[in-house]
Amino acid sequence: MKKYSRIYASIDLDAIVHNMENLKRNIHMDTKLLAVLKADAYGHGAVPIARHIKDLDYLWGFGVATVEEAVSLRKNGIDNPILLLGYSFREHYDTIAAYDIRPTVFKLDMARELSEAGQRAGKIIKVHLSVDTGMSNTGFSDTAESIKLIQSIQLLPNIKVEGLYSQFTRADETSKRPAYVQLDRYLNFLELVEKSGIHIPLKHCSNSASLIRVPEANLDLARTGIALYGMYPSSKVEKDIVSLKPVMSLKSHIAFIKTVPADVAVSLGGTFKTDWETKIATIPVGYADGYPRFLSNKGHVLIRGQKAPILGRICMDQFMVDVTRIPNVQELDPVTLLGTDEEMTITADELGDLCGRINYEFVTEINKRVPRVYLKNGAIAEQTDYFDVD
Repeated sequence: MKKYSRIYASIDLDAIVHNMENLKRNIHMDTKLLAVLKADAYGHGAVPIARHIKDLDYLWGFGVATVEEAVSLRKNGIDNPILLLGYSFREHYDTIAAYDIRPTVFKLDMARELSEAGQRAGKIIKVHLSVDTGMSNTGFSDTAESIKLIQSIQLLPNIKVEGLYSQFTRADETSKRPAYVQLDRYLNFLELVEKSGIHIPLKHCSNSASLIRVPEANLDLARTGIALYGMYPSSKVEKDIVSLKPVMSLKSHIAFIKTVPADVAVSLGGTFKTDWETKIATIPVGYADGYPRFLSNKGHVLIRGQKAPILGRICMDQFMVDVTRIPNVQELDPVTLLGTDEEMTITADELGDLCGRINYEFVTEINKRVPRVYLKNGAIAEQTDYFDVD
């Protein structure tokens, strides 16, 4: 296995299964999970994650945002159902048919063109209809007028209406009322659909927040994205209902150490000056890796189980930290940017708060310049490196 001294993301596959099992325990035994793998599994690596969980009996399939994400899974041997949660354009329809991707449909014209693609390929395209219950984005209006459109879709050749879903907008807030209002709108519309003679095999509304705290919303399927990766959707979501383990850690090593006197500027722009003699360590990581520049002069890393504050601006490829008070620090010592070192932990929530972002953003922005190392039972199971030159 290749060693990565500059930076790597450690992905705990056992934590993924732990999270899925605990999420499953919180829902009805007949409800299956839909694991959301969009944005390369929120930065964790969609293909390795999918391979690891694809055979779980309580998993229905996967959700992605783009056709390209779905095709990548198919080309890597993932044959579970894949729901395209995002928008698909006309040029994608033949690909959708060829790779057995389930698109989201919210317009009759879209369904007609998908029907034509299905006929060209000689395949039945299974579609999920989206209904807008408060997002004000794509989706059928939850009105009687939409029923006629859905009836027309159901009659199209080579199209099978498999699911009907909606998206909660505020299930991660203190008050659950907005989520219940949306759920009522969805269920009322579903009743109209079924009374019109249209059977919907798969009904789903839940995202990670509502899966945890709005049990009535866990229908045939429950979608989980951020919680799958061990993070809660917001600080308002109760952590005592479902226990989650963070899946990603971000590691580096000290590249260089130097000691400078007082009144010396550190990093670009001179935004920090030393107040006394300071031992400075250079960390070979920067915003080009997805480590936010907004952590400049605010964040810290962990070295030998202690905090090392960031000094000055984070550069494209490096930043500096204060190691004056860390005994016996040496070049090539491990550095934890995200995760746990001895008794200290840095979370994505903490880093997000420091730079005005959410935990979703932090992990999804760790880009392909950062190798991923996948651990199973504490041992390296797989590595992915976009720039592997071996």
